[in-house]
Amino acid sequence: MHRHRPELLPAPSRRIIMGMTKPAAITLLAWDRLLDAGARAMRAARRELKRAGLPPLEWYDILAAIDRRGPGRPRDLQAYLGIEQYNLSRLLSRMERAGLVTIMPCPGDARGQIVDLTPAGREQRAAMWPAYSTAIHHTMESRLDSDERIQLAGMLEKVA
Repeated sequence: MHRHRPELLPAPSRRIIMGMTKPAAITLLAWDRLLDAGARAMRAARRELKRAGLPPLEWYDILAAIDRRGPGRPRDLQAYLGIEQYNLSRLLSRMERAGLVTIMPCPGDARGQIVDLTPAGREQRAAMWPAYSTAIHHTMESRLDSDERIQLAGMLEKVA
């Protein structure tokens, strides 16, 4: 996570940062809280998946993205999920070995590939959903009422 707390930096760095346009203190607080909330949500999802003996969260994200978007190139999946290319390649190779995705040559592009879900991949995503949704419930639904969740979704849409 990228924290922007100039008071924690050494004096030379503070001087450089202080010369830049500085966000308001409340903006920095909101930024820190946003990063904290995202990290906590991901930890909760990872914990629930691990507790259930299921594959890692990154696998769920990939399976869900392919299920929603349909077959596609790894580079499009990389851009959509924000996963580094080398990491996505490693994850897709493991998922292919597990029988969850297929990686096929791209028609018309000898160097390109297309990634798609297998029936086992769809089943795995469905099997992972209860643990993932438990994390969502504990992180969001149990702490925010419906109106607060609507308000939060609207605010996050502006900064996403």
